[in-house]
Amino acid sequence: MAEQSIVVVEDEEDILELLEYHLSRDGYRVTTVADGERALQTIPRVLPDLILLDLMLPGVNGLDICRHLKGDAVTTGIPIIMLTAKGEESDMVTGLELGADDYVTKPFSVAVLLARIRAVLRRRREPLPDGRGTLRVHDLVIDPARHEARLHNEPMELTFTEFGVLHFLAGRPGWVMTRDQIIDAVRGEGYAVTDRSVDVQIVGLRKRLGDCADYIQTVRGVGYRFRD
Repeated sequence: MAEQSIVVVEDEEDILELLEYHLSRDGYRVTTVADGERALQTIPRVLPDLILLDLMLPGVNGLDICRHLKGDAVTTGIPIIMLTAKGEESDMVTGLELGADDYVTKPFSVAVLLARIRAVLRRRREPLPDGRGTLRVHDLVIDPARHEARLHNEPMELTFTEFGVLHFLAGRPGWVMTRDQIIDAVRGEGYAVTDRSVDVQIVGLRKRLGDCADYIQTVRGVGYRFRD
């Protein structure tokens, strides 16, 4: 744990100090940043294992930071947990669509936040549990060990969550999966996320699938399935 580092981007001093204290006590190396511009300068230099990112920041806001980091090859693989205020659901959905891995709503429980951090870092270290090796369905090849997907023999640029959803559905062609089943499979049971967030991931996947978007079918009133 001592080798893992976290950058906290938060402009409220009391929250920043609270997070720095608890994260340090939990064994993480912590770098704190209070504004968006400094975050964009600091993160590529530190290259942390995870970023805690407040969405409401002076100057460059959290969504713009997330967009920039996920669009940069150097930082795109760094997991991001968003810190959001109540009433910011639309921003939360946008952040997930941009590639953020999780979110926690203020005011938050420190114990819950630490659990979310451990879960995200654990998912980053380990391939999705399946045990069946490389998966080949239609023109799609998914390698969970390498965390890679190829369509028409071309690599797909997927976020961690998009990869998880695709792997879960493609591994069960023809099976109808509810949104709750998708959440439990990709994030783990008890993960607090809205149905809307699952829909956002599906929209993103269909865009990346291009002319094969119909591989993922909507079953109205139930959920989604991968075309058999």
